Amino acid sequence: MKTFPHALRSALPSAEEGPGRVLRAMDRLEKSPRADGLADALRGTVRRLPLGAARDGLHGRWLGHPVHPLLVQFPLGAWLSAAVLDLVPGGQRAARLLVGAGLAGAGPTALAGWVDWAEMRRPQLRVGLVHAAANNVGVICYAVSLTARCRGHHRRGRLWGFGGLAAVSVGGALGGHLAYRQAAGTNHAEQVPALTPPGWHPVAALADLPPGRPHRGHVGETAVVLVRTDDDTVRALAERCSHMAGPLADGEVVDGCLVCPWHGSTFRLDDGWNVTGPATAPQPAFDTRIVDGRVEVRLRA
Repeated sequence: MKTFPHALRSALPSAEEGPGRVLRAMDRLEKSPRADGLADALRGTVRRLPLGAARDGLHGRWLGHPVHPLLVQFPLGAWLSAAVLDLVPGGQRAARLLVGAGLAGAGPTALAGWVDWAEMRRPQLRVGLVHAAANNVGVICYAVSLTARCRGHHRRGRLWGFGGLAAVSVGGALGGHLAYRQAAGTNHAEQVPALTPPGWHPVAALADLPPGRPHRGHVGETAVVLVRTDDDTVRALAERCSHMAGPLADGEVVDGCLVCPWHGSTFRLDDGWNVTGPATAPQPAFDTRIVDGRVEVRLRA
């Protein structure tokens, strides 16, 4: 008789099946440069959109995390509910209404997603482009479905609706890969409190810090960026940008803020507050003091 662990292993898919095959396909997609020209053109177009202050709103800076996953719930919820109603008698009118509602919510959802996508790294751009393509196919299917339903072709409308649901489900799986495998939209400074030892730590000699220029130091495993002001006060923040872990020590100091060199997120030196996006989370800030000519820092509570 097989032991329980052996029987369980036999029941699970091998590396050549299921998850292993999917992950290898995702790895190939991340590394494929075939659509890089299209991605660069689209990214330039999105960055040139005259969105003004609304761009930060679409990033979700007001919310503290990307707003796109929140907006996704409306069209997906409407379309999934429509699919359920399509399976029961008498649900035609309600299903038609839900398909239309999902299409109405798809526009703002897609815009927020494109704005986030335009500030991602190359492997994320590649997966995100296919994610968007799958969702666009779904939107087209639902538009055809709604047209058919409005014309009284309910069976055809249901079939197109199920096709749309399949497409956005693929898009959702790719979106999950972006978020959970590639860490797109996550706070890349979240680990700082866990990695930073408590108490005060010397990081640099004051004489080694040129005024107004970022300087990189370390507290244990945590990289910090130090900026000396003209009055010999030193400000310190976590050095890796919360948006995409960009090197803030290579950034520029502007009007009391530190600008990330990768995507332009701006953080206030006094407290790490993200003044502008695409970063949606502030930078962890450190208290500073000068002892015998050396700068010491402590993670601010």
